[in-house]
Amino acid sequence: MKRIFGYNDKVPNTNKYDLDGRPPLKEAIPLGLQHIFAMFLSNIAVPIIIAGVVGITGSDLTVLVQSAMVMAGIATIIQCYPIWRVGAKLPIVMGTSFGFLPTNITIASSYGISGLLGASLVGGLFIGFLGFYLKKLRRFFPKIVTGTVVLTIGLSLLPTGIIAMAGGNGSEDFGSAKNWIVALIVLIVVIFLNTYAKGMAKTSSILIGIVVGYMIALPLNMVEFSSIREAAWFSVPTPFYFPLAFKWGAILPMLIMFIVTAIETVGDVTAITSGGANREPTSDELSGSVIANGFTSSLSAIFNSLPNTSFSQNVGMIAFTKIMSRYVVALGAVFLILAGLIPKFGALISTLPQAVIGGASVIIFSQITLTGIEILTSEPLNERAKIIIGLSLVFGLGLSQVPDAMNAFPDIIKLIFGESGITIACFVAIVLNIIIPDKENLEDQ
Repeated sequence: MKRIFGYNDKVPNTNKYDLDGRPPLKEAIPLGLQHIFAMFLSNIAVPIIIAGVVGITGSDLTVLVQSAMVMAGIATIIQCYPIWRVGAKLPIVMGTSFGFLPTNITIASSYGISGLLGASLVGGLFIGFLGFYLKKLRRFFPKIVTGTVVLTIGLSLLPTGIIAMAGGNGSEDFGSAKNWIVALIVLIVVIFLNTYAKGMAKTSSILIGIVVGYMIALPLNMVEFSSIREAAWFSVPTPFYFPLAFKWGAILPMLIMFIVTAIETVGDVTAITSGGANREPTSDELSGSVIANGFTSSLSAIFNSLPNTSFSQNVGMIAFTKIMSRYVVALGAVFLILAGLIPKFGALISTLPQAVIGGASVIIFSQITLTGIEILTSEPLNERAKIIIGLSLVFGLGLSQVPDAMNAFPDIIKLIFGESGITIACFVAIVLNIIIPDKENLEDQ
């Protein structure tokens, strides 16, 4: 256990919140739980949506949700404490990604859950091996590209935070006064503690805000406990519970989406090191993160879970709290695994109302946006940079908000670009960075 969580008496530890820092458990546990509360509902929402598409219910649905929690926890620990070159050695929280959702739905509708998991296995292996060559490709990801990607991630998440504050998509009381009151109280508590509190109250401001919001939501009948009563006490994921099927029609779009989400991961890693440690990521960190994304997604497919990738909301939390300790995030991952192995525990966490999560999330998402701005403005913006950033945002955010503008395009193009502003912005930024000459650098040479 000491080896897994990085205990080494020979390693200097100047700050317990630094990358290799190890706060005492009384601090590390609540700080780790902050990360799990921030991503928990999003992590289990994806398999629930896919289950609805293919008609999976009952015990089969339980397997999907349980596997999502366990494999997200394992993938997170691997990112924090790499196995050989698999992992970034950074506090990266992993989970089932909404970025894959449109592709997952399309594949599942045509090939079922078996075809989807088979495509995930192949796609994960593909991007995992590609990650070994990321150092050679890094020249295509200068600050102008990674900063634009991080900024787009933050801006694209802002509506998600507002939707959660209003009660969450599909809720019967969406936009009601009680949802907004609870969400705003959480927001105020977090801001107040982060501004005026000291010590543990400051660093755990998000967790405290969530607990306060939950306590207020209880007498307002915003919490449903039936899922806890129905959940089992203990369950272990079974490999190949859903048999894998390999269909080229499913594999090809999945390969493309793994490339897209790998670029998003590069943006997340850049945001973590920039927002939490005020530095650029190393080539080994970028490569390890992408390798882990791929190989843990393949492992997840074997254990009935959908593709994993880095969670941007947790990136924002690091920028907000300035706590870079991977030990803290790994402890949170342990609780995520327990939530999968002990379904009653997972069901308890899932009772958190969306309004409570939303009140904390809007702060986190705003920090991602500001981190993107900081990366882009760390150097003077010349005319070339302004063109690249501006057009990337125009096409990324513009087309994602008007998907019908792409009706004349082939389905594969709409599948890749029609749902994700991040994908479009990243593609435009990379292309423009290549084709528009950097005259200042040329003159210096």
